Amino acid sequence: MNEFDYLGEGEVYLDSACQSLRPKCVIDAINQYYTEHNSCGERVKYKWGVETDEKVEEARELVLKYLDMKPKKYTVSFTLNTTYGINLILSQLKADAFKKVMTSEIEHNSPFLSTMAFSERTGLPREVMKRNEDGSIEASAYDFSDAVVVINCASNFDGRKLLNIKEVVKAIHKAGGIIIIDAAQAMAHSSEIVRGIEADAICFSAHKLYAPSLGVIVWRDELMGKMTNGFVGGGMVDDVEKDSYLLSAESKEHRYTRFEAGLQAWGEIVGLGAALKWLMKVPKAEWKKLENNYTELYEFLASSSKVHLVNREPNATMSFYVDGLDSHMLGNALSRENIMARTGYFCAHYYLDHVCKYPPLVRFSLGLHNRPEDIEKVKKVMGKII
Repeated sequence: MNEFDYLGEGEVYLDSACQSLRPKCVIDAINQYYTEHNSCGERVKYKWGVETDEKVEEARELVLKYLDMKPKKYTVSFTLNTTYGINLILSQLKADAFKKVMTSEIEHNSPFLSTMAFSERTGLPREVMKRNEDGSIEASAYDFSDAVVVINCASNFDGRKLLNIKEVVKAIHKAGGIIIIDAAQAMAHSSEIVRGIEADAICFSAHKLYAPSLGVIVWRDELMGKMTNGFVGGGMVDDVEKDSYLLSAESKEHRYTRFEAGLQAWGEIVGLGAALKWLMKVPKAEWKKLENNYTELYEFLASSSKVHLVNREPNATMSFYVDGLDSHMLGNALSRENIMARTGYFCAHYYLDHVCKYPPLVRFSLGLHNRPEDIEKVKKVMGKII
């Protein structure tokens, strides 16, 4: 795609699960903010600030549109990243409103560690659920009564999805629990799985969505009633007296401030808006090209008896190890050929290391920037190494 023609010849970037490359339109939008209306949002009345406010509000609207969620029920707040967003919510939930916290075994450390911290802080028990090979959860096997459930809808090491997400959400709500979804790995290439889902909160990172480094929380307004004010500061209040304050979030119009203490990353928010507008216009042919690319690479890896794939089926994110080869050394060898891939356990230590007992892995994660010649180069280099 022309939006990524800044990539050098022979450079192959296969680490989109960490952070995607940014199309030029996003880079241009950020540059435009800094050179044409560099200003604080929601605080100033001069022309630059008005333009910033308009673009930030547009970004909030685009997030809801992209996820097919109703503004009457949901609010969009910006933060640092997925991990920060999940912790921000959990750290302010009222402990006496819940009986336990639950997560699953295939989680990134974001939900896995934050639910540990929540359990330690509140004294509530913590339960780790099993996930099927296809990513689903046997909802009938668990008691979700008054539970806080924090789970992903797509894995960051093999892309497996929470295929029965609607059933799981329904079961949790029926039992009086709430669900916080880590959608970091779904938003770019599998957003259909969370569109219209009646979750209590969805957290994701814009930097995995062809946008700048930024966190987003999409949360149900009813969640406010189950929270305390544990993280407050500038930008969140309408008035302050000596020993009290009035939160702006008490009004629907400014409810987003509930998670937005202090100055926000205005340029990055503007960039997110540009990324979402671009994503919603990507031609079907480009999505098909991405599918063809990762399918071809998956089938190549699967054809070798020396390669052990974690994946059960093709996905834009795939992890593996090679018999007799240290994955970190393999990553270095690929790097010398200008092929950029991740090695290790990808912040999913518990499942990959302690449950599955895999050695450190190599992860290839593709994006819309990848070209057919990228796949040919990877196949050629990997063929020689294997």
